[in-house]
Amino acid sequence: MPVSDALLTASKPELLDKDGDRTLRGVLYDYFAFGRGLEAARETFASFVGLSPTQYLILIAIKNSTAEKPMGVNQVAERLYLSGAFVTNEINKLVSDDLIEKSPHPGDGRRVQLTLTERGMNLLIRLAALQRPVNDALFGMLTREEFKVLSQMLSRLASNADSALKLAEHVRATLTSQNNEAYRTEPQRGRKKQRTSR
Repeated sequence: MPVSDALLTASKPELLDKDGDRTLRGVLYDYFAFGRGLEAARETFASFVGLSPTQYLILIAIKNSTAEKPMGVNQVAERLYLSGAFVTNEINKLVSDDLIEKSPHPGDGRRVQLTLTERGMNLLIRLAALQRPVNDALFGMLTREEFKVLSQMLSRLASNADSALKLAEHVRATLTSQNNEAYRTEPQRGRKKQRTSR
């Protein structure tokens, strides 16, 4: 394999162009930079109302639920791509702080639904005054159509992230095993040559 091909960080034709993976790397650099901005904004929003970033996201997710589709713990975890156990722990803290409340699910008595308390709603109303100008600045350069396309693309990418990470762990373990085997055999040949030269 030519050195230039061996250095490529992707193999799918859709991700490559005549310059190799330069466009892909540019996309990732821009995404990481934007992601850092989003993380910083999320931390700013959360600290403004005395919450952790995860607790802030949980409140927003519950706020956006509807009476027809009420959210329980599992639905919140799925929407935020977090583990159920972690979300349960954070939700219990929010219940203790009187920001959300649990009530029986109207269609399934074994489940609970989550809703904002009056205190939780007032907290988000206060927070929205900060969110509006920041989100307008983050996304305001996009047209409505561009924003819809971005929403669809990010939903697909986020859904695929877990499987990509599992693949990364599998490939890393395989390559580590291969590299360890090569390391065990290569130095032995080198030592034999050194003894011969003496």
